[in-house]
Amino acid sequence: MIKIRSFLPVALVVGMATLSAACTDEGENGSGGNGGAGATGGTGGTGGTGGIGGMGGTGGMGGTGGMGGAGGMGGAGGMGGAGGSMAAPDLNTNLPWYGQNRDALDKMIDDVGVNSPSYDPTEKPVAIFDWDNTVIKNDVGDLVFFWLVKNDKIMQPPNKDWRATSRFLTNDARNALNQACGSLAEAGMPLPTSTNAECADEILAVYTTAKTVGAKAAFAGWDYRTMEPAYAWAAQIQAGYTPAEMKAFANTAIEEGLAAAEGSKQTIGTTSVNAYVRIYEQIKDLIDVMQKNGLDVWVISASPQPNVEAFAERVSVGADHVIAIRNLLDGGGKLTYDFEGCGSVVDGSGNGGNPVGNTMITYIEGKRCWMNKVIYGVAGAEAEMPNADMKKRPVFGAGDSDTDISFLHDATVLKLAINRNKNELMCNAYANYMNKWIVNPMFILPNPQKAAPYPCSLTGCKDASGAGIACANEVGEVIPDQMDTVF
Repeated sequence: MIKIRSFLPVALVVGMATLSAACTDEGENGSGGNGGAGATGGTGGTGGTGGIGGMGGTGGMGGTGGMGGAGGMGGAGGMGGAGGSMAAPDLNTNLPWYGQNRDALDKMIDDVGVNSPSYDPTEKPVAIFDWDNTVIKNDVGDLVFFWLVKNDKIMQPPNKDWRATSRFLTNDARNALNQACGSLAEAGMPLPTSTNAECADEILAVYTTAKTVGAKAAFAGWDYRTMEPAYAWAAQIQAGYTPAEMKAFANTAIEEGLAAAEGSKQTIGTTSVNAYVRIYEQIKDLIDVMQKNGLDVWVISASPQPNVEAFAERVSVGADHVIAIRNLLDGGGKLTYDFEGCGSVVDGSGNGGNPVGNTMITYIEGKRCWMNKVIYGVAGAEAEMPNADMKKRPVFGAGDSDTDISFLHDATVLKLAINRNKNELMCNAYANYMNKWIVNPMFILPNPQKAAPYPCSLTGCKDASGAGIACANEVGEVIPDQMDTVF
């Protein structure tokens, strides 16, 4: 069934950002809704099998008045008229979106989903969502990490040496962790971090600030385009448990986070950290509507795989459609400190090969690699490049951070940026190459307007070494500085 809608071009969505942030559009449902009055046709009246002017019988659905008109939905021919079917749903008009974003999303879904004449159910269009701060408010990797520390679930490393946990850990961090935690448990046993504040604080400082309690750098020597060592450490510190055990821990932490008051904090050791999470109802609805319209919805995240699997089930995305940081398992089926590789990066440490292992996670270029590997079956170094076959790219992507930019670049129809004031993402979103970007403030506690322009043209983005460089769009063009207009 074809849906008729009034729609402003996507190019205007970002352009309308100069209007008040409170301006939202509740969208349109068509003149007759889902059935109309049913006066003339009813279920077997004058409308026959659809009527003359509608879309289901001789002209379509309904009776004389068109969509949902006098003949009701389907007329005498039943739902969809003579042999038709019900149109797949639109987004919930009771959930507010910024500006014309709902219309843009509905149109994109109609253009590529089951309502499109070119829809092929054997090659479903792919939609990809980042997880943390895109589908949910806050970060499940953080939430589970904090829960593990609070509940004595972190294991003492082999030989009581924290260097085993990350190839990027500095000597300063290794020594600080060894000193704070080394005497508290035997290797392979849980650390009493719920009662030992010194150990808990040191672990939390390394993770949350990338520094020791003494303000020394905790990590060094990583590629800024394929790795974030603190994110990786959140997965590595889960070593010693089976994926099922970690998923159960994650579920407990998630339930506690959903029950906690919005904005609430918790103190672990002497460190105050976030305590709550929320599902963005608008994104949950978007995922549901996409699935009902025949899109193949995936989640790709730089949080650990068991954590995201546990949470994604709450928005009806199965574990087989979650791509996150994936630890290798030991012979007993337990998580290790090593990661699955992607592209040119081998599994595990790689025994010093080139490129070395454990250096690419689902982070910036790594998200593209893992997308191509898992969803499209691309092997080897080719997975690290944009796919030349446009049918083997997502039609839609959504993200909130610079870590999402590569898979968003590859999306072919529409790209949604949740504004958290991240330079590389927002430079691209506001530059709006080919009018395929839309911007939405965070749905819960959005950031205020960024006063200064995004420094896109000179140093707003980072290269592999972490040095500031100019930001580039999908075809490598330098992006001019951009103002923050959607907040």
